[in-house]
Amino acid sequence: MPGVPAFILRRLYLKGSLHNREDGWGFKLKNTLGSGYAKGLIPVTVDGAEIALEDSYFDNEGEETSFTAVTDENTFGLKLNRDILLYFKGDQLASGDRKIELGFIVPGLGTLKFDFNDEVAPGGEGG
Repeated sequence: MPGVPAFILRRLYLKGSLHNREDGWGFKLKNTLGSGYAKGLIPVTVDGAEIALEDSYFDNEGEETSFTAVTDENTFGLKLNRDILLYFKGDQLASGDRKIELGFIVPGLGTLKFDFNDEVAPGGEGG
């Protein structure tokens, strides 16, 4: 099954968007690779610690959607040249460099994963 190399997928991450929120933390993706969608999302990890799917959300054009709601019928879309906010409820991230890993289950490609390192932006919501 063909895949997409992690170094290409890493370009989805909007550098400098890792930030703490009042209710947790988040970051942005910006799709400059081509429109696509996922029929499943795998748990995000921070420095190797897995974040529960039920604490993981994305902002779908102003609507909060849980990672657990992504299915074959209710996909996670990545529209071309649009930002999408992913956020995680719970503890905020400590300052310093953080390694984040995420992945998607994409029809015809299987599970695609990539990671990135960034520092938590100072102040409130970043990006």
